[in-house]
Amino acid sequence: MEMSYQNIKVIGFDADDTLWVNETYFREAENEFCKLLSDYETPNKIDQELFKMEMANLGLYGYGIKAFVLSMVESALELSNYNVSHKTLERILNIGKDMLNKPVELLDGVEEVLKVLSTKYKVILATKGDLLDQERKLEKSGLTEYFHHIEVLSDKKEANYSKLLKFLDVEPSEFLMIGNSLKSDVLPLVNLKANAVHVPFHTTWAHEEVTEKETNGKDYKTIGSLRELLKLLD
Repeated sequence: MEMSYQNIKVIGFDADDTLWVNETYFREAENEFCKLLSDYETPNKIDQELFKMEMANLGLYGYGIKAFVLSMVESALELSNYNVSHKTLERILNIGKDMLNKPVELLDGVEEVLKVLSTKYKVILATKGDLLDQERKLEKSGLTEYFHHIEVLSDKKEANYSKLLKFLDVEPSEFLMIGNSLKSDVLPLVNLKANAVHVPFHTTWAHEEVTEKETNGKDYKTIGSLRELLKLLD
């Protein structure tokens, strides 16, 4: 189905794994966590239990590195039957600090695309996660000047987007969201009759995965890189 974007006035960009690398660092941290707890369980079991803990804590801690570190600490205590050493707990905390201090690695074509689109549309950043961490990454990225508005959401569900569109005073048909997550950046917008473009990243957090049934019949475009946006919106 050929999709038209002629009515678009506002373009929203996700941040993590759309503009810059993020999930890769979480996977590296998970691998290190598994090594630290290797005396107590297999890597597969540790990984499963950590994910369960993250899901159980999501409503309390939300998204981001700090929430992830708290879940790692809690998982370490449970997996070790509360025998984990102080040194191991310290190392877990340092894993989180290392993640927070990672450089911001922009994905291919990001600044080029934002530079062009920000002269033609109202461009906003719509991301979720820890406010302080996202502000830090945005500042390090050097991309702040291209965004008319920056919104760090507690979650990316239809209600969150409806509130954002109302704040921006834009109709769903005039809004286009760009992101790597079908669950967070595409399907909620499509359900609101807004527009969405999916730009897959090579690594996806299990929580963000969706089934074929969930995407069946949904109108959205998938592109291989952000640079394709320029042709799509030309």
